[in-house]
Amino acid sequence: MAAPGGARRQPLLLLLLAGLVYGASAVFFEVKDGNGTACIMANFSADFLTSYNTQSGSKNSTFKLPPGAEALSSSSCGKENASNPSLIIAFGNGHTLTLNFTRNTTRYSVQMIRFVYNLSDTQIFPNASSQGPKTAESIPDIMADINKKYRCVSSNQIHMNNVTVTFIDATIQAYLSNGSFSKEETHCIQDEPSPTATPPHPSPSPVPESPSVHKYNVSGTNGTCLLANMGLQLNVTYKKKDDKTVTRVFNINPDNTKVGGSCTTQQVTLELQSEASTFLAFQFGKNASSSRFFLKEIQLNMTLPDAKVPTFQASNSSLRALQATMGNSYKCNAEEHIWVTEAFSVNIFKVWVQAFQVEGDKFGSVEECQLDENNMLIPIAVGGALAGLVLIVLIAYLIGRKRSHAGYQTI
Repeated sequence: MAAPGGARRQPLLLLLLAGLVYGASAVFFEVKDGNGTACIMANFSADFLTSYNTQSGSKNSTFKLPPGAEALSSSSCGKENASNPSLIIAFGNGHTLTLNFTRNTTRYSVQMIRFVYNLSDTQIFPNASSQGPKTAESIPDIMADINKKYRCVSSNQIHMNNVTVTFIDATIQAYLSNGSFSKEETHCIQDEPSPTATPPHPSPSPVPESPSVHKYNVSGTNGTCLLANMGLQLNVTYKKKDDKTVTRVFNINPDNTKVGGSCTTQQVTLELQSEASTFLAFQFGKNASSSRFFLKEIQLNMTLPDAKVPTFQASNSSLRALQATMGNSYKCNAEEHIWVTEAFSVNIFKVWVQAFQVEGDKFGSVEECQLDENNMLIPIAVGGALAGLVLIVLIAYLIGRKRSHAGYQTI
């Protein structure tokens, strides 16, 4: 009896081992010109995190680039002054990942990355409320010197609308000169060691100045769905490579930040992507019964070169902050502190925000925050107390004067 049982277990063991290899192995891709000479070569593994809508709300789907993925014949080496090289990868039930390349005299880069995912694939997107293909695009930080290969062992996250693609152990080269990977390579920022020449910061780390207040807006097919004036500051707690836990404060610099987002009937998303590999997203929802909008989710993905785990991620989808009636705006001059997780919080300065119903690209009637109302109550209370004290002194003076006159009456 033991032998048949062992025989039944062997296929299962082989499937488990295949699954482990599938999760860890990179996939090789190649694009050749009409003469059969390779012009693009790439070898990487990739993880996909996609948010999609169901009848019961938003859900996330996580999946990997399978070993059966292949470069399509529609991939191209490009033509001089006519088109740029492109690598088009197909996998699964109608999913494609496209890398479009461009170059100048010294460097080449991925000009655009495009991911088309098919919501009709029920294995990856069960119970999706809509069907068919969806497209997400972004400009990644994948670049290298001419005649050198791009090399990135660390995880490199590319954030797009509702999609995050994570490249792992990537080797990519376009504009090949001899039909094979170059021996020389350009390393990604994520692989570069943290600077050692900078003087150590005292503990705790110094807090930067208040961030610049900037105006952000998000528009969709029906016009503007979000207006926001605010300054943003991130508080991140993490463990350094020497196992020392530190809390650092980062300002979001609007001058170095790309602004994006999306509008739907049920949610509005503001996405901020900085040059320092920081992705910050604010998602607003609404309560139909109370006709109010509110900040319901904050998501952060950033790279910390001196951290023990360089990729820092945090999110919370159960927030109820920055609330106001639909059609009105929420305003707060006081600094607001929003805890997202134990290791991450956001300071928001001079916020003025309105989501969903935005008329004429102008803020609606203002609803003041509780902090501002409390700040107004303090001077009112102090003024009232002083007025009461003056009144008491005046009454006491009048009573004393009346008694003084009574002491001189004629008998």
